[in-house]
Parts: sequence; C-alpha cells; structure tokens
Amino acid sequence: MMIELTPLRRIAAYAICADADDRVLLIRESMNSGTPGVWTLPGGSVLQGEHPEAAVAREAEHETGIQVKASGIVDVVADTRELRHRGVTLHTDRIIFRAEPVGPVTGPGGDGVSTSPKVDAVAWVSRDEAASLQLRPFVAQALKLPLSAEDLPPEQMPELPGFHIVESPDGRPTVQRFAAYGVVRDPIGRLLLTQVAEGYPGAGNWHLPGGGTDFGEQPTQALLRELEEETGQLGRVRALLGLGNHHEPAQIGPEGFPIDWHGVRPYYDVFVDDPQPLNIVDVGGSTAAVRWFTPDEASWLPLTTVTAEAFDAADIASEILRR
Repeated sequence: MMIELTPLRRIAAYAICADADDRVLLIRESMNSGTPGVWTLPGGSVLQGEHPEAAVAREAEHETGIQVKASGIVDVVADTRELRHRGVTLHTDRIIFRAEPVGPVTGPGGDGVSTSPKVDAVAWVSRDEAASLQLRPFVAQALKLPLSAEDLPPEQMPELPGFHIVESPDGRPTVQRFAAYGVVRDPIGRLLLTQVAEGYPGAGNWHLPGGGTDFGEQPTQALLRELEEETGQLGRVRALLGLGNHHEPAQIGPEGFPIDWHGVRPYYDVFVDDPQPLNIVDVGGSTAAVRWFTPDEASWLPLTTVTAEAFDAADIASEILRR
C-alpha cells in the first residue's frame, strides 16, 4: 500500500569553509537528524525574511561553534527526497557559499563544539579524508568528490506550486518563494527584459526573464522554461552571477491582501544563440511586454531591484562605456 506523503519545500544555505591548510569544515549528523552518521556542510534552513548569508552564519555557529562569514556564492542546486519517517516528500533549494572563519577556528574540544542536537561531530577534514566519508550527495557535488550515498527520490513527483501561501504562527499569510532569473543576451549584445504587468508589485518596471521553480525542478531548468514561456526564446545558461533577497512584510499583489513575502532569487548569465520573434506564451500572467534593449537603452529604464542588482553583477555599465 502506497503511503501518501505531504509535499514540503524549504530553502537552505550552506558554507564551504576552509582553513589555512585547505581543510574543509564538516559536521556529522546525529541520530536526531534525517540522515544519521552522514557528513555534511554546516548550514540549514533560511528563516522567513532572513538573508541566506545571515542564515549560513547563524546555522554554522550553532552547528560548529565557529563563526563564519559568506564570501561568495559557489552554486545553487535543488534536490527532492522522500522522508517516510516524517511522512513528507521534501524539495530543498540549496545555496552554497564560500565562507571564511571570522573568529577562532577551533573550540574547547579541538575541531569545534556544536550546540545542535542534530550534530554529533565537528571536524576540519582534508579533501582526501572527505573522499572516504559518507557525504550527503549535494556535499560531494559541491566538493567535486565521488558520490558516496544517494537520497531516496520520490516514487511520484507531487504537485506543489512555487507560489504557496501558508499561515504564520501569528495568523499572517506568508510566502517564501524561490525563483531563478537571467541576464539574457543575444549575439549582438542586446539585453532581453520583460515588463511587469498591472496588478503585480513593481508594475511598469522592467524585469529579468525568469520566475518561480516547480517542485523537483533545478533552478537553471526553471529559468530556461520561464524564458521560453515569457519570451518565446531558447537560451543556455553560462554562469551563476549572484543571489538576490527580497523581503516585504506586507506586499499587496493580485491576491488583493497583504502577504509577508520573502523571495530568494539566484540570477544567471544566459545566452540566446538564435533569437526568435518575441512571443509571450504565458498570456495573462505577470508579464505585460517583452523587448530587446541595448545596454545603453536598458540603463535608462525603470528596473526592478533584482534586475539592477544583476546588472551590477554582470557589469553592464562597463559595456555601455565600451560602446
């Protein structure tokens, strides 16, 4: 008999923190965790409204006793696994940062001291030593090591919208949404932007192509799907540029009532090799218009916050100066 599992989503942030000898800080999960005996990176869930960089610092100190600070983004990945003992199918969007220690790199016990009941060991580990440990799959991938374990994938992928309103403990409607966006260029250097439709936050501003990820979907897959739905273009992802974080405690959109809205938004460098006629496939949504702009033209437009951030990360201003 198949047991129906509840679909859940979470956003989590992790640290690849190395010491002067290039040893990596790892933790071993205890019997109180979902994967006892497995080694993983310090980190954990991003709280509502919390910046992922703050989350990774908070979680790392809680799990290792060592203070760290994020110094750059390494990768963003997603995985989905069944946790039958909890009765859930869990989709996790994982943001992996480089991090630096900002205090003592050892605690009273040597490698570090955890105050988390889900951690039973903390260690600085060489890459060779890490290769012999049982690592979470996303950790092995991040450290470029062979997989030593695999998560149990769901027998059937559940449906759960990327935009999912839940009620907070104090009764307020809240959303924590993970979405992927692209700084999209064509062979002659133009930038592709979409205009936010009336009734949506930021209406009239110009926005990066992209949108929310589906349950079980990788961020880059979601980005290319959204690019085609919003503009009719086929693109390819070339690089991860950065991460945006937006929190609006009382945002009003097409729902017509205030929502405690938290958006976490990786953005990528995307290239369209063969531009096609622009076409909004998903008519009636948040996209009112779509257009190619030169970098100079784009610099004069009213832009959404994440678009301006992504343009800075892509150094669009220098492209204007070179023309």
